[in-house]
Amino acid sequence: MTATLPAPTADVPTRTRGFVPALEGMRGMAALGVLLTHVAFQTGAANTPVLGRIWERFDMAVAVFFALSGFLLWRPHAAKARGLGAAPSVGYYLRHRAARILPAYWVVVAAVLILVPSAADTAGLRVWMSNLALTQVFVPLTLTDGLTQMWSLSVEVAFYLVLPLLAFAVVRLRGAAARWRIPAILALAAISLSWNFLPVPTPDAIHADNWLPGYLPWFAVGMLLAELIDNRDQLSPRLGLLANQPVMWSLALVAFLFSATDLGGPAGLTRAEPWQYAAKMGFGAIIGFALLAPLVLRPPGARPHRWLESRVAATIGRWSYGIFLWHLAVLSVVFPTFGILPFQGNFTKVLILTIAITLPVAAASYALIEEPARRFARDRDRAKEAVANAATSEAASTEPVEPVRDSGAARG
Repeated sequence: MTATLPAPTADVPTRTRGFVPALEGMRGMAALGVLLTHVAFQTGAANTPVLGRIWERFDMAVAVFFALSGFLLWRPHAAKARGLGAAPSVGYYLRHRAARILPAYWVVVAAVLILVPSAADTAGLRVWMSNLALTQVFVPLTLTDGLTQMWSLSVEVAFYLVLPLLAFAVVRLRGAAARWRIPAILALAAISLSWNFLPVPTPDAIHADNWLPGYLPWFAVGMLLAELIDNRDQLSPRLGLLANQPVMWSLALVAFLFSATDLGGPAGLTRAEPWQYAAKMGFGAIIGFALLAPLVLRPPGARPHRWLESRVAATIGRWSYGIFLWHLAVLSVVFPTFGILPFQGNFTKVLILTIAITLPVAAASYALIEEPARRFARDRDRAKEAVANAATSEAASTEPVEPVRDSGAARG
């Protein structure tokens, strides 16, 4: 006797590929990279010769975050184009992105604007509204202490909103035409490198180089990996190098070191020239792609990555969003609590203290806010699916059945 399973509703996506554990660990390392670069800046370590440029350029961890988002969110669309699965509806996608991002973010914004003195003192209505709405990269003078890292979250959320439009734009590139999707993504990345050369009119203290178009190359390399993953068995030997970790991670290291020179922009907060900005976007795209490609494209059944798939790395990966959200607020508390003056050294001490405090705060954020919000969204969709399936079953059971007329062709 076999059981008939209800068909998934059109609103709920079908899982097309398995979870890649090493990506969770990589996400955790990227979160710690963002934390490190901010500690280096606020302790003055970023001003030291040679090594300071290295610490400063750990902001390239953002390129890894964006590439991860590009890969994970484009993957269902890439699979659907090749007839290998289903993509979520726009409503389902947006609900789950909102549940993933907004609740914990809003808690952090409220906590910082109320409890951090340097932020609370300047937290007028405009600061509150722009930060809550994640529009601070468009509103002058609203990136405030404890929340300055949120510019990248604003860019990421803009990508979330644009992604369904990108999927619709290439809707015709399916089936046999799916081979054109990779050139289309590469063209998008190349065109986006010219964004900072355009004379985009902006209000005072607002720079268009902090808007989504400038960072599309970092998302695009993740989208490219999503297109490649379903073709990894057909990759030519030359493209098979993309799964070679020593080669690709060496390439990422070279790109990182070049990005730490004036090619990737001047030291400190000095605004880069358009060509430097384009070069930094190019280096970041190489770093994001080269770090993720061996994890994504390695053959099925390959040995687990010893570190990125370890329990510690996986745990840090689960907490990575909380690490990103809370670390600057924690850093603003570390200095006065431990009697340390900002920009006066103590890099190692401040780094250890910030990590030690941020990790449990991030764990609490995950357990008390992030996961319950995601569970609520999942439970709501399952309840809707159950109601829809029940209605479908009821309609099927009450539909009159036409009797089968006996005929010679029907016997046997």
